[in-house]
Amino acid sequence: MASIKKFQVTFDCAEPERVARFWCEVLGYVVPPPPEGFATWDDFNRSLPPESQGSAFACMDPSGVGPRMYFQRVPEGKVVKNRVHLDVRVGTGLVGEERLATLEAESARLIALGAVRVRLLPADDENESCIVMQDIEGNEFCLD
Repeated sequence: MASIKKFQVTFDCAEPERVARFWCEVLGYVVPPPPEGFATWDDFNRSLPPESQGSAFACMDPSGVGPRMYFQRVPEGKVVKNRVHLDVRVGTGLVGEERLATLEAESARLIALGAVRVRLLPADDENESCIVMQDIEGNEFCLD
């Protein structure tokens, strides 16, 4: 059986481009080039039927290592906690106060982008500290 080497993370959302651009800022991702034959994504979007305009957007790791992120418009809003979430690994290898200071600084940066801080999960005997956050449409993620 073949092993999977690449995967895409897909978000259901109300405003795909807005959410994609938020995650570009969080992860240092970029918007991929528009499809062949279009100078810009706006040009491509205008070529679609009205009901499809603005229905999807994507971002990608500029190094090509991380997964592509895809954002698709859905009619329903978010109503329950995510069953899958992203861990944004800003504190890898750090412990104690140094880790907490790094997490707090990143939390402040993301709040300025529109994220919401939910709570701090303090370090215990098994885990280091992490901060539970929500993106601009309420999707949970952790600063880890």
